[in-house]
Amino acid sequence: MLHSYAFSNFQSFVERVEVDLTVKRNITLTDWMVDDSCGNRVSKIMGIVGHNASGKTALLKPVAFLHWFICHSFSSQPDSPIPFQPHAALVNQPTGFECIFDYEGSLWRYELQATPGRVLREALYQKKERFNYVFIRSWDEASNSYEVKQQEFGLSAKSAKKVRQNVSLISWAAQYDVALAKTFIASRVITNVNVVGRLPISDQAVMQAAEHFSDNPNQHNSMTSLLSSWDLGLSNIFLQEVQISPIEAPQLKTWIAFGEHSSGNTKFRLPFNMESSGTQGAFVLLSRLLPILEAGGLAVIDEFENDLHPHMLEPILDLFANPATNPYDAQLIFSTHAIEVLNFLEKSQVMLVEKDEDCISTAFRLDTVDGIRNDDNFYAKYMAGAYGAVPNL
Repeated sequence: MLHSYAFSNFQSFVERVEVDLTVKRNITLTDWMVDDSCGNRVSKIMGIVGHNASGKTALLKPVAFLHWFICHSFSSQPDSPIPFQPHAALVNQPTGFECIFDYEGSLWRYELQATPGRVLREALYQKKERFNYVFIRSWDEASNSYEVKQQEFGLSAKSAKKVRQNVSLISWAAQYDVALAKTFIASRVITNVNVVGRLPISDQAVMQAAEHFSDNPNQHNSMTSLLSSWDLGLSNIFLQEVQISPIEAPQLKTWIAFGEHSSGNTKFRLPFNMESSGTQGAFVLLSRLLPILEAGGLAVIDEFENDLHPHMLEPILDLFANPATNPYDAQLIFSTHAIEVLNFLEKSQVMLVEKDEDCISTAFRLDTVDGIRNDDNFYAKYMAGAYGAVPNL
């Protein structure tokens, strides 16, 4: 379970910013929170709010990047840059990343300092009485090589010396069957964010969602039940595999979704590309959320409300609060322009983002605002500009 992540010199952010999902133990435990095996109280949800171009997507990207880097960077080309962007005014300075998470009853901390050209320092720590290093990897300019210290990590010194400059040591070690590394690269993170930004709700995304549901019948049933109950005019959703080009490439196939509708005693089906953008958006969104809810993990979603009516936000978010739909305490971090979420999130579950005239973003948790009270109307006060992070119109 993710406890926090932090970064500096990343896109529009210069100074270190931390997204902290932990809450104090004296705060009333609700369905939005969980007490983990390490004795910490952690939120299952975090909403990110701010004006256009404030840096909301940039606040999400470090999570997506770290997951890719730790799990998949071994597959990158040997000379390819590490895919992140420092602040445009500090391109020659390193970028820092950090995340804290729990796994199998222990708390872990991962640290990374890098430029797009190479890893400068990478470390993994496990908390026992205090945080002890599992490995520390440092770039030595004089010898033009990495120095790697290990404690019970299990990667041979010879293999550690060979690690490429654009690859995580964890991703590297997993290729050598290091048990801890193989466990970490199997972590579940689903996101609609990549190095460029948010992935659009395209015809391709709808077909990918249809293919996903064809491979996961239980999630198909859950999706159909949810969409039908959310008053979208659907009574059922059918999936059909079709050939993309029967004559030129008969072996290429894809999945098409059809929505079943009723008008009086007549039932008819529409291909999903003829459904409303909101219906398509909910269909694609559930293809990302349901796998995490079913097995546990983390969903990182940019513009969560994209094409959805604001009234749909609460029932979708409630999937993470309800133990029946979230039996493994999956987490969701999302950005949104639908300020209505402030009506049902706790003040510790909201990050506010703003950017100044020097194109530098800052972010802060709502409960750190001076004078804020639990019984405040967060929505009304935000709309009145009391917390900042609103457009300067």
